[in-house]
Amino acid sequence: MVDVTVVVVSYNSRNWLERCLDPVIHQSGDVVGLEVIVVDNASTDGSASFVRERFPRVKVIDSNVNLGFGAGCNRAFAVARGRTIILVNPDCELQAGAIGALHQFLRDHPRIGAAGGRLAYGDGSFQHAAFRFPSLAQVFLDFFPLNWRLTESRLNGRYPRAIDATAFECDAVLGALMAIRRTAVLETGGFDERYFMYVEEIDWCKRLHAFGWEVWHCPDAMGIHHSGQSTRTVAARMFVELHRSRLHYYRRYWPPATVAVAQVITWIGCAQEIVRLRRHAPDDASRERIRGCREVMHLVA
Repeated sequence: MVDVTVVVVSYNSRNWLERCLDPVIHQSGDVVGLEVIVVDNASTDGSASFVRERFPRVKVIDSNVNLGFGAGCNRAFAVARGRTIILVNPDCELQAGAIGALHQFLRDHPRIGAAGGRLAYGDGSFQHAAFRFPSLAQVFLDFFPLNWRLTESRLNGRYPRAIDATAFECDAVLGALMAIRRTAVLETGGFDERYFMYVEEIDWCKRLHAFGWEVWHCPDAMGIHHSGQSTRTVAARMFVELHRSRLHYYRRYWPPATVAVAQVITWIGCAQEIVRLRRHAPDDASRERIRGCREVMHLVA
């Protein structure tokens, strides 16, 4: 019997996989039966062979193309045997007891379809792990943050930091550390593979709510999330994918007039970013960012 399947979707993450998988394996005694699956998205850094050699108990699913996060998860869902499936980013280090806490949380609350753990950045600082569904205000504040009180507020989809140490129901949780009830996956379907990266877990949480499932923040499961390590080398490309995914979400759930306003805000925000980057002699990273902004402007035009 397998209680829990841990799924890690990896792309060129060899330098982080040991730090990710070691704590997972060490927590195998916290549940009855632990299965670990790594989906390798056509990495070129030897990630798949490293996992096979260093962690022979881990099942590796090789893909000859980069499927993206959602499609990679779906590959794992198709073979996962655990009643609880826990998604862990390769740049996320689980703290002691996280797997057992998430699994027990779902067992204790049968209407919860997904639960997210608490997250901190690599330097120990707080990271938001639960969010309200995106709104037009969030689109605006993403490009024009104005002040920290607004960016940290309900208007920007944030829950108060003060309740992070408590269990609370929320709209959506981050896929960096996310427990999923297998029966909820079977009922609602897996991730929408039209999202290559980003927003796919928000979309899935939206569908969970539509089917009557609940989504909660679980404070007893903690992860250190070295955010963005897998995508840092392709940051400009991921900026485009982020906005491509956001646009798909807007078009799926928002009225056309609201989508149009979001596109205008995004276009203006990217144009402003280009102006800012051009004020000083741009380096290679700035030039890549400018190209990314131009592509997003074309995407939303």
